Formats: sequence, structure tokens, C-alpha cells
Amino acid sequence: MTNSIVFILGVAMIGFIAWWFFGKHEVSQQEAVVRGDHQEIQVSVDGGYIPQTIVLKKGIPATLIFNRKDPSSCLDQVVFSDFGVHEDLPMKKDFPITIMPKEAGEFDFACGMNMIHGKVIVK
Repeated sequence: MTNSIVFILGVAMIGFIAWWFFGKHEVSQQEAVVRGDHQEIQVSVDGGYIPQTIVLKKGIPATLIFNRKDPSSCLDQVVFSDFGVHEDLPMKKDFPITIMPKEAGEFDFACGMNMIHGKVIVK
């Protein structure tokens, strides 16, 4: 009986690990709202970035409004190395970061410890 339980738990753990590393996980993606000559998007910081992928239009200044809900020290900063941004995020307050997406492409951003990641796609 004990051997059966250990076997079942072992198979379950192997299945979970395979899913975690090789499974196709959904990523939240959202386009910024364009208003005249500016675009804007809200980003919630709660265990990660929501949305995790931000879609912007090329050549239009963009404001990303971060609201940090997670007290983890890992998420107290956000870094957009391609845009020269490294900012501290206050808890439970909207914090705007303005960037200028001059060229199309994919640009990564991360927490200060480079453990939690997001992506900006400029079209």
C-alpha cells in the first residue's frame, strides 16, 4: 500500500515538473489605449505583471501606469533596460512611467532582481 502511494505521488510530481517546464502557459497580453498623440496602459504588479505582454504603437509616447499590490521586495522595482528606465514602485499607488517606443520590436522588462519578467511589443 505504501509503495503504491509513493509511486502515485512520484508520477504526479514528474507530471507536474514536465508541465511546469515544458507546458505551454498562457501569457496575458493587452494593447495600450491610444488617445490622440499618446498611449496609455495600466499594469498590475501582483505576483508578476498583469498584463505580462504590453503592445504599443511605434512612434507614439506611451505611459505605463504600474500599481504594485505585492509587498515582495523582488517586485519593488521595474527595469526597462532598452529604454533606460530603472524605477522604484510604491505600494498600492499608481506610478506612471513614460517611454518613447521609437522602433518596432520586442523589448523585455523585469523586476530589480531580474526574476519576474514582462515584454513590450512595439508594432
